[in-house]
Amino acid sequence: MKILIVEDEPIIAIDLEEIVLSQIRAAQVLVADSIATALPWLDAGIDFALLDITLGTKGETSLPVAQRLLQDRVPFCFVSSGVNELPALFGSVPKVSKPFRPEQVAEVLP
Repeated sequence: MKILIVEDEPIIAIDLEEIVLSQIRAAQVLVADSIATALPWLDAGIDFALLDITLGTKGETSLPVAQRLLQDRVPFCFVSSGVNELPALFGSVPKVSKPFRPEQVAEVLP
């Protein structure tokens, strides 16, 4: 199973990767810190994604990645401090607010 993590903060990305691997031992975890690095992984095919909304300091967001995941019908979850500010399009997408506890993330994994 391929799990994509889109997270610009390396420490949080490592934490998320450890949580995923503790729950899904055979998972292949792919980490992207920007839209530019995430989109090629989508083209390669993934099974699930964890997305931070705000990426970096230049105002980039993961919303284009989220839209593509919706279009491709790939399940995903937002893991971000801005989960209450999402467009209505993402109303049914699971959300975990930062700071998070490992069990909160584990609950949304496939």
